[in-house]
Amino acid sequence: MPKTVTILLMLLSVLAFGTLGFMFIEHSSFMDSLYMTMITITTIGYGEIFPLSTTGRIFNMALILVGVGLVMLTFSKITEAVVEGELRAIYGRLNMKKKVTFLSDHYIICGFGRIGRVICNLLHEAHKPFVVVENNPKVAQELTDLGYLYLDGEASSDDMLLKAGVLKAKGLISVVSSDSDNVYITLSARGLNNDLYIMARSSGVEGGETKLMRAGANRVISPYYIGACRMAQHILRPTVTDFIDLTVHGGELGLRMEELAVSDHGAMVNYSLMESNIRRDFNLIVVAIKRDQGEMLFNPNPTSMILKGDTLIVLGDYEKIKELEKII
Repeated sequence: MPKTVTILLMLLSVLAFGTLGFMFIEHSSFMDSLYMTMITITTIGYGEIFPLSTTGRIFNMALILVGVGLVMLTFSKITEAVVEGELRAIYGRLNMKKKVTFLSDHYIICGFGRIGRVICNLLHEAHKPFVVVENNPKVAQELTDLGYLYLDGEASSDDMLLKAGVLKAKGLISVVSSDSDNVYITLSARGLNNDLYIMARSSGVEGGETKLMRAGANRVISPYYIGACRMAQHILRPTVTDFIDLTVHGGELGLRMEELAVSDHGAMVNYSLMESNIRRDFNLIVVAIKRDQGEMLFNPNPTSMILKGDTLIVLGDYEKIKELEKII
């Protein structure tokens, strides 16, 4: 960019030099002098706009030597910038599609509005793979700048969902603004992958959640309802709400609440909580255990067993949680 600006400034300088030179030597008007300079350095060759004296012709020859080369250089740089930009954009789209084809156990985010942005930001921070499907070309540059994988198109299209890897995806989150679009996306995704976990946004309109569940959504979330409940909880139970915020999002206490999946060959499978020494070795609190069948044990006692397929909900230092995750 600085090089291009320098060339443009040089071109303007030549135009000013030629215009002032003709005005001084031939005593011509400003417009005639500027026009004469333009047709000279661009080699259009309409002839002399006004009769040139010997001094004027010598000046014009010097102007040709300086100006023509500079004009050619300017046009070549402009062409180079346009061609490179187009090629870079084409290569970027092809490279993006290639990266998406290699995704597996990822999330498909349908819609990159206000809610979609927050979801993508949190998934990115958690290092979870995802691809965005968005049909608004205005946000394409923003997605590129953020480094997110994305596809430009309608998320309700079977072809687009297949390109996004719906057959290999771990989950799909549909957060477009319209309930009807979310229903259609959910129907399409469920028809392509019956095992896919689907979460959909509801506007809160009566009957919207029911239709989304019928379409095949595993979970339906209404941001407006959640937002209203959260505001009410801040009034009714401010201390509890602040503590939850600190544990879920992290904060000055350095505490985090995370869920850890127990693998089939984990070091603590078939151990009781007391035998696992999670509290002693990692200084973590096991808040709950979710069994593979869906049963939830809140505040489990020390004799509760850790079984394969369980999900432990733990509270404590984030670094310690990551250490436990490696062996569990």
